[in-house]
Amino acid sequence: MHRRTFLGVSASLGVSASAALTGAHAQPAAIPIIDTHIHLFDIARPQGVPWPSKDNAVLYHSALPARLRQIAAPLGVVGAIEVECSPWLEDNQWVLDIAAKDTFIVGTVGNLEPGKPEFPKQLERFHRNPLYRGIRYGNLWGRDLPVEWSKPEFAAGLKLLAEASLALDTANPNPALIDAVVRVTDRVPGLRVVIDHLPQLNPPSAGAARDAYQANLRELGKRPQVYVKISEVLRRVDGGIPESLDYYRSRLDELFGIFGEDRVLYGSDWPNSDQWLPYAKELSIVREYFTGKGRAVAEKYFWKNSVAAYRWVKRAADQPA
Repeated sequence: MHRRTFLGVSASLGVSASAALTGAHAQPAAIPIIDTHIHLFDIARPQGVPWPSKDNAVLYHSALPARLRQIAAPLGVVGAIEVECSPWLEDNQWVLDIAAKDTFIVGTVGNLEPGKPEFPKQLERFHRNPLYRGIRYGNLWGRDLPVEWSKPEFAAGLKLLAEASLALDTANPNPALIDAVVRVTDRVPGLRVVIDHLPQLNPPSAGAARDAYQANLRELGKRPQVYVKISEVLRRVDGGIPESLDYYRSRLDELFGIFGEDRVLYGSDWPNSDQWLPYAKELSIVREYFTGKGRAVAEKYFWKNSVAAYRWVKRAADQPA
């Protein structure tokens, strides 16, 4: 072999060996995160905002995509779904207009009332925008899903929602709302339902009420069209907020055991979550829990299941397909 040839082969082998060594020690790519529960509002608007109130020193600051991106993007969050925090009809459009300007927002969950005569036209109007991925209805703004679900006009509205392939988020769960979700999915089985903030629910302590609640939860666990947000995980205990996963593990184990790896979604509830702990801390608790179950499960929780629940479409190169 000529000296020049020998040197060329040696260099090639060195590069190959170096690449192999680098590959052997390379860290797996970070799991991209889609935050399925954030709120947007602008306190500087001339019309103001219905929430939060001016006397809430923690929350009364404009919450817009640029602020969220600054907080969440360094933590691996690549997109978010806005959940409407206003009962004002035109705020459905306001959020869509804000989202259109920033690809970080991959979808919005609006605020409409399915039992109202004007609901079909309102849904048609907002659903023309592909960012509109569903509506929220539950224990919020004086609305009551356990009362409304059985009314024919309400059921008809939910059927329109299902036919449009949109989701129903249910706000602020309690045992009565969980029971209502069973009834709703009996009546409109084609409707995808997302139960918000399930870890925050305080189950009945004992007796028939506890048994009924557990039976309803197990029944929903059998229904593939029902998803749950593992959001609002944190609790206040003796004036403080535990920051260790160990405190929350048993509750997370219970919900994961019922709904499994294909039906759980990540949501921060930002900026409402600022009343508890900073965004990074709450994320670190659920990240520790779900990464402990392996990469495949963590990917489902942090983004894949959100595609199944909301059918959102990526808007930026760093968002998963």
